[in-house]
Amino acid sequence: MAAKHDSLSVVILTRNEERDLPRCLGALQNFGELLVIDSGSTDRTQKIARAAGARVLENSFRSFGEQRNWTLDHARIATDWILFLDADEVATPAFRDAVQRAIRSADESIAGFYCCWKTMLGDRWLRRSDSFPKWQFRLLRRGRARFIDSGHGQKEDEIDGALGYICEPYLHHAFSKGWEAWWAKHEKYASEEAADRAARSVAWRDLLARDPSRRNRALKPLASKLPGWPLLRFLHMYVIKGGFLEGREAFTYSRNIARYEAMIRAKIRERRGTSSSRAEPQAKSRHPKE
Repeated sequence: MAAKHDSLSVVILTRNEERDLPRCLGALQNFGELLVIDSGSTDRTQKIARAAGARVLENSFRSFGEQRNWTLDHARIATDWILFLDADEVATPAFRDAVQRAIRSADESIAGFYCCWKTMLGDRWLRRSDSFPKWQFRLLRRGRARFIDSGHGQKEDEIDGALGYICEPYLHHAFSKGWEAWWAKHEKYASEEAADRAARSVAWRDLLARDPSRRNRALKPLASKLPGWPLLRFLHMYVIKGGFLEGREAFTYSRNIARYEAMIRAKIRERRGTSSSRAEPQAKSRHPKE
């Protein structure tokens, strides 16, 4: 049995995750302190977490960035390092080893690490169609970083130091509950993405940044303005990146991501139309008929 690594806490955000949580927690045994931040589950999520030895706290969920920051502020984490995972993500043995090596070798200048994942659809790794690797800030040194909301997700904020990369991926079973559940979440995510993209202008300098997180954030408002972007997104994933080599799963995934991008564009147009309709009466009121 592997030794427990007391320098690391693993935080999992949950709400009604009784299906995925056992697999997630099972892969984290003897890896560090387990902490589940639950946002009002009505199923067996909390019971499963406690049975696996996790400490459970509750806090109402407003956004991923705020929930992670609430954890940093209120969970009384004493370990040096904090790893954030979701219930549908699985830390493989290779990923755990890579995390342990990273935190053991990190000097004091390192505030945290970007991590990457394998998007899994059933047993199929969508390496080409999902443009592996993608990077997200998930592992931080306590007190040296925070999060900020970005679209429906979050990104790093208030970084005190340098950031490294853990190249060994964890697994992301994003479709474990089926496509209907995936779409139920992404209808809400589309509204959040639309609000974020509509509020930001294109940061041209960031398009050339070495930091992939900055490049990706800068690309989104630009891509959303391109004519035919949903179709272009499909062609990029399925044809240019070679998703067609990954079978039917890649076609289904690429098609649904294109539909998601179309939904975001529609919501951006809705927001602009609503803003225009609100502005028009104000303009008329400033120029009354004589």
